[in-house]
Amino acid sequence: MTTFRGEKVTLVGKRVQVGEVVPDFSLMTRELTHQGLADFAGKKKVISVVPSIDTGICSMQTRTFNKALSDRDDTVVITISEDLPFAQARWCGVEGLEHAVMLSDYYDHSFGKAYGLLMEEWHLLARAVLVLDSDNRLTYAEYLENVNSEPNYQAALDALNQL
Repeated sequence: MTTFRGEKVTLVGKRVQVGEVVPDFSLMTRELTHQGLADFAGKKKVISVVPSIDTGICSMQTRTFNKALSDRDDTVVITISEDLPFAQARWCGVEGLEHAVMLSDYYDHSFGKAYGLLMEEWHLLARAVLVLDSDNRLTYAEYLENVNSEPNYQAALDALNQL
């Protein structure tokens, strides 16, 4: 059961499972272009899914993964939220993370539906951390039961380091 703000929420779609090659997606960038997994071919990926970048936990999650992995050329951190690209761009500017990859699922919620993370009641994404190898195979997944809590950063980083 997944909760948001203390209330049970309905997740739309089916979660991806460890061992699966995850589906590609096409989401809006801060520059109003589209990007997906294919744009990061050959790289390991940490997909950090947050409800809204303008909240404390989401902001912390995004800063933590970007700071921890900024020096790795073989890895990309992709933060995905329902925030408008303009809000994502503003946040990156304020935080000094101009090179952070931020993608928006606001248009049709296609990522949320394909990955089983769209909260039907709120039209926001549930919090999750997904680690993919360079072939887009899911090697680690943390789907938080309480969306208002932080992920296990170290477990995700450890899973990435095992690739």
